[in-house]
Amino acid sequence: MLKKATKLTIALAVSLPTPFASADFLKDAKGSLELRNFYYNRDFRNDGATQSKRDEWGQGFILNLQSGFTEGTVGFGVDAQGLLGIKLDSSPDRTGSGILAYDSERNVEDEYSKIMLTAKARMGKSELRVGGISPLMPLLWSNNSRLLPQVFRGGSLVSSDLDPLTISAYSINAVKQRNSTDFQSLTAFGYRAVEADHFNYLALDYKVLPTLAVSYHIADLEDLYRTNYFGLKLNQPLSTGALITDIRYFDAKETGDKGIGEVDNRTLSSYFAYNLGGHTIGGGYQKAWGGTSFAMVNGADSYLFAESLVSTFTAPQEQVWFARYDYNFVALGIPGLTLGVKYAKGEDVDPTLLTTRQAAGLRLEGEDGKEWERMTDLTYVLQSGPIKGLSVQWRNSTNRSTYADSANENRFIVRYTFNF
Repeated sequence: MLKKATKLTIALAVSLPTPFASADFLKDAKGSLELRNFYYNRDFRNDGATQSKRDEWGQGFILNLQSGFTEGTVGFGVDAQGLLGIKLDSSPDRTGSGILAYDSERNVEDEYSKIMLTAKARMGKSELRVGGISPLMPLLWSNNSRLLPQVFRGGSLVSSDLDPLTISAYSINAVKQRNSTDFQSLTAFGYRAVEADHFNYLALDYKVLPTLAVSYHIADLEDLYRTNYFGLKLNQPLSTGALITDIRYFDAKETGDKGIGEVDNRTLSSYFAYNLGGHTIGGGYQKAWGGTSFAMVNGADSYLFAESLVSTFTAPQEQVWFARYDYNFVALGIPGLTLGVKYAKGEDVDPTLLTTRQAAGLRLEGEDGKEWERMTDLTYVLQSGPIKGLSVQWRNSTNRSTYADSANENRFIVRYTFNF
């Protein structure tokens, strides 16, 4: 993969007309190869789940090659990404973790790979990208929480020429999920598996002050649903420490006539915290209204503060309180070591809007659904030596739910990146 992508970059550089064959195209080129070793275990505690556990181990290779831009009013370039996942341990009865690829009979592939190319152009403070893209936007947050990242196919245009206003536009027509080698049509998570032709997105982000930003985004999963997003972020230094405020509001409705069914969800997600030295302590409130669950593109992350390792906390009408504490041990003279702990509690879930076996029991008893999850995240990054930058991470979660499968989960991840 490395040789193939490198040859492609060189070929494009050579084929450009002479006025554009600048040193910047090659001089500003850079690359990286991330080695990601990932062990995943989710134990359903024999809670009547159809699968008792998901338990897999894999080795990932993530190659990124990025050219510079040619000279001229409009600069051109090309990027390439090669992804390879190798099975270290799995079996058909333990798959489904999102780490490894498997077929219709749940037989796990020994390896799987994919390559994505992206053409890019830059003029002023505006950049156009066409090909493989990985948006990190409130209404489309690419999932990179497993062995290999989720990648979309489409185009993006991001402009900061009207600073302090940033305008972003996306049009996407397919996705390669994190453990898939093929492009798939876009669908909505938690709804009927109706395929959409495009996902169109427009975002306006305005920096009111150096410490305050507001946002309005609108996105349309063509003929399925449309979501409006409003956001406010404040990071205000105080005489001692800093105050953090982040408020996110989503409003989704169905559109078109493709048969996805009703989409009626409004969700408020908020986070308030105080940072002092190595400590950050905070929490927030999240509330959903309407008759359906949170609407998002299948496979993507939700961009909700309550989302945890086991549960997304996106059930219809769910109300969530959560608390979080983060500590950076550099304050104790141990740079590279960080700790995060979180507790979330959800309640008031309407079981008449769910189809799980647990929800059926709640309907018979006339009770609402509820859940809680406790999560710990411990990471250490080596600060010196021949493998400086090596990251070791342990993620642990315990979830208990009355409307879905409960689970205990552990993830152990080792990362190392070669830059060249």
